[in-house]
Amino acid sequence: MQCKRFFSTGICALVFATLCGPVQGWAANTWSYRQENDRLNNQTYSVALSPMPRRDLYDELKLEIICRDKHLQVAINADSLIASQGSQFDVEYQIDKQAPVTIKMRTFPDSKRRGYTNDEAKQLVDAILTGRDSVFIRVKTMIRETLSGAIPLQDAAQAVQQVLSDCGMAVPADTGSEPAYSLADFVRDFNQLTPAQQQPVLERIKKILTDLQ
Repeated sequence: MQCKRFFSTGICALVFATLCGPVQGWAANTWSYRQENDRLNNQTYSVALSPMPRRDLYDELKLEIICRDKHLQVAINADSLIASQGSQFDVEYQIDKQAPVTIKMRTFPDSKRRGYTNDEAKQLVDAILTGRDSVFIRVKTMIRETLSGAIPLQDAAQAVQQVLSDCGMAVPADTGSEPAYSLADFVRDFNQLTPAQQQPVLERIKKILTDLQ
């Protein structure tokens, strides 16, 4: 009888795990917005938390878009060592197929695996809001290793915009539109042309610059 009851309980548990498992997986693969309470000063701050990249392809990295005391901050959480506490490190991010951008971040005073930026926060958030597919991140660690991950952006806008609203910041007007064509984009495309194709492009640019003078 006990054996039969155990078997029945085991089957129920297996069915429950099968039914609930995929739902939790989907929930973990979306951006989320939440409000946290800072116990040190009893103040509430808001966070847009990214999903993690695919674990079978990339390192475990998460982005946090934070509004605290009306100040915007972007933080990176890693499962591996980045640098000693309070140390500066390089982060490279690439939105979709745009040119990569390198910024400086600093680990928190109490963590070797979590870093932040205040100065570059708005720039990074604006870039995220122009993305359609993913932001690819490379974190250069103190032991000369690189942590990397592609974080999906398809559902990022609502959570990120809520944090901007909490900070009293306007959402970029070109959100969801085609990203501006940058000099780095031009150089990349120009280098893909043959010398014969490059020459008329250079002549047109010369004419445009001459007309502007």
